[in-house]
Amino acid sequence: MQAFLSRLKLLAASLAIVVPSASAALADQVKVAVAANFTEAAKAIAAAFKADTGHEAALSFGSTGQLYAQITQGAPFEVFLAADAARPEKAVEEGFGVQGSAFTYAIGKIVLWSTDPNLVTGAQTLQAGRFDKIAIANPGTAPYGTAAIEAMSALNVYDSLQPKIVQGANIAQAYQFVKTGNAELGFVALSQIADNTDGSRWVVSDDLYDPIRQDAVLLKTGQGNPAAEAFLSFLKGAAAVALIEKFGYGVDIAE
Repeated sequence: MQAFLSRLKLLAASLAIVVPSASAALADQVKVAVAANFTEAAKAIAAAFKADTGHEAALSFGSTGQLYAQITQGAPFEVFLAADAARPEKAVEEGFGVQGSAFTYAIGKIVLWSTDPNLVTGAQTLQAGRFDKIAIANPGTAPYGTAAIEAMSALNVYDSLQPKIVQGANIAQAYQFVKTGNAELGFVALSQIADNTDGSRWVVSDDLYDPIRQDAVLLKTGQGNPAAEAFLSFLKGAAAVALIEKFGYGVDIAE
């Protein structure tokens, strides 16, 4: 009898090793194209998503325009987290996105930032203009650059500051211009310096520029993938919202 019980225990142990857990058996992967400004927030959300569901979010980062071009050329992304609302809408219109799946997952905020702890004191820093270069993202391709110009125009300083503007290809490059000292200050995304207390900053008032609504959309390549649909559902939930706010974004999506 003792020998029989021993063999039974060995059999049970071997089955425990061979048979995967239910959550592991059902786990899947979703390929997500993510706008560069949302990089760190997306990484944190993906980790929380995996811990909660078992699914893995494989993230690819780039500019919204670049990612959209890849989507139209057959890149295997299943979810698109853009830096604007226009590209997800266009994805649906052009047959790449699923009708009715788009929603605003975050609202970007711009900050006037300098590594000099004494330079930025508020709108008056722009009005005084005591600097040589101010960095912004390219307004032709980056909504954060458009917002910067809108803010300067609202403060009636754009014309006087225009000769001092240096443009980064995207918001990441604008940030690098300021960080490396190639520009004394610049308009960056709040998310880029959310955990950085160095330097000086002014969070630009929301009424000086149009909201930077960042929309997500389920791509048709993701239809039928439970991980893709679960990721978008998770993105709307309390855990993801808390992380989005932590990284300096707004989450008020009321129309």
